[in-house]
Amino acid sequence: MADYRIAALPGDGTGPEVSAEGLKVLEAAAQKTGFTYDLQTYDFGGDRYLRTGETLPDSALEELRSFDAIYLAAIGHPDVKPGILEVGILLKIRFGLDQYINLRPVKLYPNVYTPIKDKTEKDIDFVVVRENCGGLYRGKGTVENEGTPDEVATQEMIYTRHEVDRCLRYAFEYTRRRDKTKMLTLCGKTNVLTCVYGLWERAFHEMGERDFPDIKREYAHVDAVTMWMVKNPEWFDVIVTGNMFGDIITDLGAMIQGGMGVAAGANINPEGTSMFEPIGGSAPKYTGQGIINPIACILAGQMMLDHLGEIEAADLVEKAVAKFLATTKLKGLSPAEIKASGLTTAKIGDAVAEYVASG
Repeated sequence: MADYRIAALPGDGTGPEVSAEGLKVLEAAAQKTGFTYDLQTYDFGGDRYLRTGETLPDSALEELRSFDAIYLAAIGHPDVKPGILEVGILLKIRFGLDQYINLRPVKLYPNVYTPIKDKTEKDIDFVVVRENCGGLYRGKGTVENEGTPDEVATQEMIYTRHEVDRCLRYAFEYTRRRDKTKMLTLCGKTNVLTCVYGLWERAFHEMGERDFPDIKREYAHVDAVTMWMVKNPEWFDVIVTGNMFGDIITDLGAMIQGGMGVAAGANINPEGTSMFEPIGGSAPKYTGQGIINPIACILAGQMMLDHLGEIEAADLVEKAVAKFLATTKLKGLSPAEIKASGLTTAKIGDAVAEYVASG
């Protein structure tokens, strides 16, 4: 019997291309370390929606709940109105499976270009813990008098103490396990969003004092966090924040670590089924050309292995990625650069898989 059941969602555009390389590396890690898995592939995405009008049926959501993990490549189709697939598939999975943690490592690998002058991989190595199911993204809001000069639109930022506490507890425990500087920074906006981030700050300090005295605590407004991420990224160990601020600062994090092509993330339910994905989109204009960078998808698989407890396999994959990046002449791994180098999406996957196999 397989150790794990994994659902693969290759998705749209270049998603199937990077998914193939991620699965290639996953198989190399399985063979090297001895775990087994059953893989079930689903075709949810733009093509299916255009063909059937269906995004993600409730029955499929319940089926996904039975898997140990979901491995997602990319969602987004040029012929589908923005928001339909994102809400109907991505957010439905996140909210439906209560994946209340979005985990985003911001790590610069060897030989990868960062736009921050004089910073190296020793300076850019922190993690953002983003609350993933509440806040403004809950969808509570109204529009009155639409299309008139008197139109009024509202969007409510709603958090319960339960939602805040469970996110903070995960962040404190993750900071302890990470065991780097044991510093947890709360990113908020208490000078303006006094109600919501007043709750976050009170809960942060109460929990820290009571349950995590070994973890140092800092608070910073979100505008200060964005400045320090650029000026002094080495100051950070783990950052915890709400949904909207987390969405923004993790994209900034992707840029300082070398771009979307090396940025991976996880949508985690610590008590249920979690989903792992590259941060970049489906990049439809590059579909079928074999020049899209699969590293982010491979690293998403590495995060999945770590979450499943396959620590040796996860370590092998990360070291293989680092070795590939350290030895290649590529700096940014853009499609144009990959094409000019003579590499392809498949060749990059082959190289990483070979490094995993050789240990």
